Amino acid sequence: METVVLLLFCGILVLCLALDLSIVYALAAGLLIFCAYAKIRKYTWRQIGGMVASGIKTARNILLIFLLIGMLTALWRACGTIPVIICYAVRLIRPATFVLMTFLLNCGISVLTGTAFGTAATMGVICMSMAATMQMNPVLVGGAILSGVFFGDRCSPVSTSALLVSELTETNIFNNIKGMIRTATIPFLAACVIYGVLGYFSAGAGQAMDLEALFGREFSLHWITLLPAVVILTLSLLRVNVKIAMSLSIAAAIAVGLLLQGFGPVRLLQIMFLGYTAGDPEVAAMLNGGGVISMVRVASIVCLSSAYAGIFQQTGLLGHIQKRIVQLSGKITPFGGTLCTGIVSSMIACNQTLAIMLTHQLCKDLVPEKEKFAIYLEDTAVVVAPLIPWSIAGAVPLASVGAPTASMLAACFLYLLPAWRLLCSLISAERTGKVKTTRETRGLKKP
Repeated sequence: METVVLLLFCGILVLCLALDLSIVYALAAGLLIFCAYAKIRKYTWRQIGGMVASGIKTARNILLIFLLIGMLTALWRACGTIPVIICYAVRLIRPATFVLMTFLLNCGISVLTGTAFGTAATMGVICMSMAATMQMNPVLVGGAILSGVFFGDRCSPVSTSALLVSELTETNIFNNIKGMIRTATIPFLAACVIYGVLGYFSAGAGQAMDLEALFGREFSLHWITLLPAVVILTLSLLRVNVKIAMSLSIAAAIAVGLLLQGFGPVRLLQIMFLGYTAGDPEVAAMLNGGGVISMVRVASIVCLSSAYAGIFQQTGLLGHIQKRIVQLSGKITPFGGTLCTGIVSSMIACNQTLAIMLTHQLCKDLVPEKEKFAIYLEDTAVVVAPLIPWSIAGAVPLASVGAPTASMLAACFLYLLPAWRLLCSLISAERTGKVKTTRETRGLKKP
């Protein structure tokens, strides 16, 4: 019965992808299927409603944060924060270092904004446009963009995925970020070397775009527009609560919008909820977006996925799969088991959010330490989802910048991170096994 239910859900996901329908429809249909399964298992509708409510309850905090992120990203566009950061950053680009700088700049913007899709739609679009004028390899540039946007999506204090992992595992996001930096250092440096070498040997020709003249049509490009970014970075370093940090950054952005950019209160309120819309078509192509409305879709995905978690836990729908994962983890380490689960979950879920939640649901008992398991999720499901060709996690950013799907093959950081962590876990397990064997042997020799 359980296998039939899961196959039916997978079939609906595939159908939605084939018909180019929103993944939300598939997730809503899946919720009906899982509720029907619970009913067949003799649960009452009241009990099923309780399962759904208990699942959604786990995501209640992050839903408020989603609203703040939507407001933040829209206001950063409107008050000129993102345009000024981009203008300063583009000055560093040279043909010989273009690919490396593309990776680093997208890393920086994604850490500041916490959104892979938003970074791809701004800095990613600009880098790909410059790549075309400089005659750079679009596959290589697209891979650098994809790696960069998910670098920040993984470890930004305002990232939806990082906050989701923090909520699911009941851990502190700042402690998680500290752990993520530690595990990503070697893969990040290796990715920089690879992009530096490949970019040097595939350097094109041409000059960077004159973005200051372009953005100057819409904004006053003053250094004071950096204030909202400085506020959130400073408060994050001081480990101030994320909601408070975002609220203060929003307040700073509103002040800049009112006093420097000349927006009225009503217009800023409209931007906060409906997103920023530029008057200039060229600027609009790079900066439009954000707002509470932009988070409705991801909030819907989180709510539906959270409802699944409640049903799965109470009915034991995934119990037989969890037993197999435990057996697999005994052979290839708990991290290896989490990685394999993350890959399969990403292939089935077709989006990052559900992949994270499925991996958490299936693997949460593999590691007793919550903080350690949170990093496992960050180093597996979070970075693997964008590498699945039919998943919206990778397909949407690449489509928004106009890069080919083959760019996933050049997303070095997203491969290097889980591969490095798997290697480290295997080496650690081997050493632990040798120590254990030696101690047991010594114990047997004692009289």
